[in-house]
Amino acid sequence: MIKRSSFVLLSVTALAAATAFAPALTAAEAHKKVLYFNKSSGYEHSVIKRQNGQPAFSEKILAELGPKYGIDFTFSKDGSLFTPEYLAGFDAYVFYTTGDLTSVGADGNPAIPVAGKQALLDAVAHGKGFVGIHSASDTFHTGEPGGTNPKDISGRYKNDGDAADPYIKMLGGEFIKHGAQQVAKVKLIDPKFPGAAGLDGWAVQEEWYSLKNFAPNLHVILALDTTGMKGNEYKRGPFPSTWAHSYEKGRVFYTEMGHREDVWENPKFQQLLFGGLSWALGEVEADVTPNLQQATPQANDIPPRTPPAKK
Repeated sequence: MIKRSSFVLLSVTALAAATAFAPALTAAEAHKKVLYFNKSSGYEHSVIKRQNGQPAFSEKILAELGPKYGIDFTFSKDGSLFTPEYLAGFDAYVFYTTGDLTSVGADGNPAIPVAGKQALLDAVAHGKGFVGIHSASDTFHTGEPGGTNPKDISGRYKNDGDAADPYIKMLGGEFIKHGAQQVAKVKLIDPKFPGAAGLDGWAVQEEWYSLKNFAPNLHVILALDTTGMKGNEYKRGPFPSTWAHSYEKGRVFYTEMGHREDVWENPKFQQLLFGGLSWALGEVEADVTPNLQQATPQANDIPPRTPPAKK
């Protein structure tokens, strides 16, 4: 449960830190409309799970903070609504999802029609904003619907290049796997990006993803410092952990953080998330010149899979 007193304190702290990018609204100005879509065709994370008809943990936090940023959130797990007309009613989309969303899958909620997936990609390409949180990169896996990890016959996970799923190309990267939750640090690449100031060396207990299929035009904001991390999937150089990039006329922001409830309560995460969302909505500007090779030159060096245990 959210401890009300501590949550309000954290929220106020996050809002104070975010004054540089929070929109200045007058009473006459309409709030931005944002769809928070959190259907799970694969694993359903605890922060998006609704119980006893109550909003999910992350939904409560967004509902609390949204109006203060000039954002009205719609919370939905119903993929059947994805039509061009429905999507046109929002200024941006926030995804916390898993698996092949065109199948009903684990949570039993209605799937996105195949045409609905294309409608989403078209909407972003034509100028809508998109924000992916954590397992948004564990969604629409390249080549293998349902979320299993693609690999080539040599036993190495691989970058798929032009063959990557269109959703992955839009998002800018794809989940490979994760190890045990652990404390790791992030390297701040762009302190000028909205909400990113003061995050250099931030140590976070998280379920850290190992990622691949990075879009060549990524603007890396935070990189994961893999030094000392436990798990074969992290035996690689620093790679993008939070980024922004353009997708035709649309703006896309992603952060791999957000697995844990205490991360969602953290004012630094709230600051980063709403900074990225404010940029994706076009409320603030930022220089998102591609910097993948300069910031994380080893990003595409993927470690081998851990060999199967001998019986």
